[in-house]
Amino acid sequence: MLSKKGENMSSLSFIENIKSKYHRLVNTERNKAILFFNHLLYKIRKTEKDLLQKPDIYLKDMFKTLKYRAGQSIDIDVLLPEVYALVSTVIQRCLKLKPFDVQIYGAVAMHHGRIIEMPTGEGKTLTAVFPVVLNALTGLGVHVLTFNDYLAERDAEWMGPVYKYLGLSAGFVKEGMAATDRRQAYDSDITYLSAKEAGFDYLRDSLCYNWHERVQRSFHQAIIDEADSILIDEARIPLVIAGSNDNFVPDTCRMALLAKKLVPDIDFEFDEYQRNFYLTDTGTAKVEMELKCGNIYNSENYTLLTQLNCAIHAENLLVNGIDYIVRNHKIELVDEFTGRIADRRRWPDGLQAALEAKENLVQQKQGEILNTLTLQHFIGLYPRVCGMTGTAVTAENEFRRFYNLEALAIPHNKPCIRQDLPDAVFATRKEKMQAVIDEIVKAQQSGRPVLVGTTSVCESEQLADFLRGVGVNCQVLNARNDWHEAEIIAQAGKVGAVTISTNMAGRGTDIRLGGPDEVEKDRVIRLGGLYVIGTNKHESCRIDLQLKGRAGRQGDPGSSKFFISLEDELFSRYKLRELLPVKFNQTGMKKLSDNKILSREISRVQRIVEGQNLEIKKTLQKYSDILEKQRLIIFNKRSEYMHEDRAATFFKSQITTKIRMIEAGLGKKQAAEVCKRLMLYHIDKSWTRYLADVAELRESIHLRRIGGQDPLYEFQKTVIGMFDEMFYETEQDALASLRKLTVSDSRVILQGEKYKMPSATWTYLINDNPFENIIGLQMIGNIGMQLGGGMLGGVFALRQIFRKFRGK
Repeated sequence: MLSKKGENMSSLSFIENIKSKYHRLVNTERNKAILFFNHLLYKIRKTEKDLLQKPDIYLKDMFKTLKYRAGQSIDIDVLLPEVYALVSTVIQRCLKLKPFDVQIYGAVAMHHGRIIEMPTGEGKTLTAVFPVVLNALTGLGVHVLTFNDYLAERDAEWMGPVYKYLGLSAGFVKEGMAATDRRQAYDSDITYLSAKEAGFDYLRDSLCYNWHERVQRSFHQAIIDEADSILIDEARIPLVIAGSNDNFVPDTCRMALLAKKLVPDIDFEFDEYQRNFYLTDTGTAKVEMELKCGNIYNSENYTLLTQLNCAIHAENLLVNGIDYIVRNHKIELVDEFTGRIADRRRWPDGLQAALEAKENLVQQKQGEILNTLTLQHFIGLYPRVCGMTGTAVTAENEFRRFYNLEALAIPHNKPCIRQDLPDAVFATRKEKMQAVIDEIVKAQQSGRPVLVGTTSVCESEQLADFLRGVGVNCQVLNARNDWHEAEIIAQAGKVGAVTISTNMAGRGTDIRLGGPDEVEKDRVIRLGGLYVIGTNKHESCRIDLQLKGRAGRQGDPGSSKFFISLEDELFSRYKLRELLPVKFNQTGMKKLSDNKILSREISRVQRIVEGQNLEIKKTLQKYSDILEKQRLIIFNKRSEYMHEDRAATFFKSQITTKIRMIEAGLGKKQAAEVCKRLMLYHIDKSWTRYLADVAELRESIHLRRIGGQDPLYEFQKTVIGMFDEMFYETEQDALASLRKLTVSDSRVILQGEKYKMPSATWTYLINDNPFENIIGLQMIGNIGMQLGGGMLGGVFALRQIFRKFRGK
């Protein structure tokens, strides 16, 4: 009989054996795919050699033939070698560029459903043209989803001559376009647009009352540029369409003033990570006296307590210049990954309003959420998906887990000779920043261009001020001037240029040595190429790799180096300093570079945090998946009722006499239209109310764990019941409205409620809840405190229970 230790060893051996077999299987399948892709590359180049000598008329006729064959239900995989050879030939004629083997190889992998990793400067935009043209043969439409509107318009116009030569229509969609222009772009063979804009159009279409009002057609193929950003960094951010209403607007100004009066460590205390807090008895007494509300934890004061939570959070945990900026009298959120303005993104409504009150701004309209879905679920609506990015392999587990997509690293066209220098680690932030300034001054004096990646708007501006104080002229690229991004980053490779930027500067724009025209390229090469300096490590190593990747483009020389201090946020947030030997925490320790222990611990923390975030995403997906399935049921049911006679048929089966009376007064066609609009109105109204109820449930479901219940099971059980009830009530409400309807002089008279859409609708994104990770941890087994728009945390709830027992 095995001992307990022996059983554990046996279990571990079994698990390791399973892991080993899994990795061997994955690697075997990957190797097979690589061999197959190489075989296709050979066939493409062989065919291309013959086509290069053919006249234009021959190439155009050939494409027409290929399009005809695709229309005869021939698998387009069979046509790939001919199509790719033709596209390569046309690119050389129209754009005067010869695609590299690695670009065609990457294009082959993309058509076969891969997320390819191609470093900066390897030509991802050109690579995408091959699978775009191949999939456009079907006539079902191809969407190239980019990071922003600028890239969508730029790439559509840049690659346009190739599509025009082949007789394919191509368009782009951007914010502010009219519905007719959008519809024309979506009807094109190829459409370039940002992923967010595509998602917003889908939400708008979900509220249309007539088929001809929709701008999108059925989805077919999505080719995703900057795939890691769209599929991972922004995957869980909900896209929202909201409508005007007459809801109560809270007195956020009073709460903002109260939050300013509360003193940290006296009236409220932070947790060890400085991210969560709770009121002390002193603070509770002060709040109850100011608000004159009695026990703040009583159920009737729930709204007041929630508003107070948001106000304290806005005052103490959200920092101007780091989490947001104020521009044009509005709050604009700063994306934590890029340092850019997060376009059309808001905090959850309660927190957004509290932040506006903190900054003495006019409160923006909130309205009610009419429909919502995440980018992750939106991408799931496409039958075929592939993508490209500069950092795919490090995120391959997430691509596989959430999208069933494999990542594949494409070889460099020219060997990467960038030098990634060892991290320079310092005991204090002050010492680190002085070393950064000294390093920049030294490089700038030699004429070598420098790109500095910082983590926030404040840090980038402070560093720029320090540099100007020592006589270094520099350009600053951050959320305050991000509309000049492409222009600033294009100059970053010039002799003597110093560019201070937030992370991932100029994504989608190459930094050419010597400047955009490369007139001084040789001199910059002799100086060692672009020097990339990072002032902090990010909790995701993928973001660090993206910053490094700005140097060493297309075999150019370059180098990268990170400057780190033991006072950086990564160390304080995850208590990394406590993991280090005592000697590293002694006063007087300055430079700690080239220490293997430090480097290993930093890498370990990044792996732990990435693993933790992945587990949280898996857990949260289980909560959101059921809501997405219900949303699809509603979308499909609503689409059914958009057919003229579907609603009338339903009503006729329930109240035949009433329908006949309406038909007699209006005629069958007009009566069917009335029935349709009435049913769609009630579906939309019920779904809006349901979304609000589910949001409220989701904010408190983790408390079920206190009673020994499984929050996920309880959530799913509850929302299934709520959804069934909503469906039944929708039909009953629609029937009740129809019974009240009367017809007079061929006009419909509706009694009681006004059956109309909101007077205005608008779209935005809800920012990742600042405490979403806390919620995720609670849902998978930990209980703590979190805040957010309308959120009341576990610690406050427990304190409420305690105070009720205390009898205050």
